[in-house]
Amino acid sequence: MLGVLLPATLLAQEKPYNVFPDADPPYYRVRYEASREPGGLIFPANYTIWIPSGVKTLRGVVVHQHGCGEGSCRSGLTGAFDLHWQALAKKHGCALLAPSYEQPRGADCQMWCDPRNGSAAAFQKCLVDLGKQSGHPELATAPWALWGHSGGGHWAGGMVLLYPERVAAAWLRSGVPLLKPNPERPAIKAHTLLDAALRVPLMCNPGTKEGVTVKDGRFARVWPANEAFFYGVRSKGGLIGVAVDPLTAHECGNQRYLAIPWLDACLTVRLAERGHRLNAMPTEKAWLASPTGFAAAPVARFGGDPLKSAWLPNDHVARAWMQYVKDTAVVDATRPPAPTNLRVKGNELRWQAEADLQSGLAHFIIERDGEFLANLPEDGKNRFGRPIFQNLQYSDTPTQPLATMRFVDADAQPGKKHSYRVIAVNTAGLKSKPAE
Repeated sequence: MLGVLLPATLLAQEKPYNVFPDADPPYYRVRYEASREPGGLIFPANYTIWIPSGVKTLRGVVVHQHGCGEGSCRSGLTGAFDLHWQALAKKHGCALLAPSYEQPRGADCQMWCDPRNGSAAAFQKCLVDLGKQSGHPELATAPWALWGHSGGGHWAGGMVLLYPERVAAAWLRSGVPLLKPNPERPAIKAHTLLDAALRVPLMCNPGTKEGVTVKDGRFARVWPANEAFFYGVRSKGGLIGVAVDPLTAHECGNQRYLAIPWLDACLTVRLAERGHRLNAMPTEKAWLASPTGFAAAPVARFGGDPLKSAWLPNDHVARAWMQYVKDTAVVDATRPPAPTNLRVKGNELRWQAEADLQSGLAHFIIERDGEFLANLPEDGKNRFGRPIFQNLQYSDTPTQPLATMRFVDADAQPGKKHSYRVIAVNTAGLKSKPAE
């Protein structure tokens, strides 16, 4: 059957797409079989959404779109469970949606990452179906904040060019759509740049080893493609910037510590308090910078050609940008939220916590009777960037099995009462107030 809503227990299929976290409320999931209709999506697709508690009417949808290849497509199965991206969505009354296009090994990625090949239609259908399932029918008309990696950047940029009136902002990590035919890649179809798309804030985010400072290798064509897309949009006055990751090639690295504040700035002004009309992005407080430079300045003080310069929405983002393009160590001076609902049963502790919007969640400190007991996890991991509580895969999504907020005090003496505290620590090293 095509486009049938299935409960999580019925979604298992052949590997590698049959291992994923359960989608119990506040999570919801739909899965569609591959379409046999002309122009339909030729791959099965799995969409998982997270709905923040207490939101009566959703203001938008934050979309976290994986990249090409079986591994990246599989990583999309955990995207909606990312605590850091949930913090962004919750602040703005948005849902967090993560697709997983079930691309077989060796298949043509363009068959989903070009939204004209059926993925745009499947995506919009999933919003209708997930709206019915979650009791939020407004998902069908809510605006989108798009983040995409590699082929996901191609997809997100393509959605901007096809549906600019629906997109609040789009972050394009290591992938962009084509605005002109490329003789070297004739199979990739060019898009038309509509005037409405020039008013959508965009950010191109390649790694420096993808053709900026390293000119050869597998990903050397990424920067020339980003450069062509950037100048094609910016030369017509489009609100587009470039943030070159100084540490990486194609992996996502520490990009979320700029991507999330940038999207936060865009959503703060673009989302309406009521209804789904998008506000115009203000330009009077914008800053400009050389696309591959390290310094930004307000428009009035910038000495270069504005239509060849990276566009940044305000001074806060510009200062974060200047730190990011230097070493990705974006500064954060705010403490993370304190854990809540700490429960002790026997020698087992459980609690809940939200991630810090600016710097995410690195680990927890467990104290017993006023003394340090343990860190959870003991050794934080993330081979692509800052150590993080949930760890991260190549396409910026949590690893499986998902990390749990649970600790067993193996040294607790039977029958003796103890007092415990749990403290959250963000990736900037700042500690929260304790949960006791």
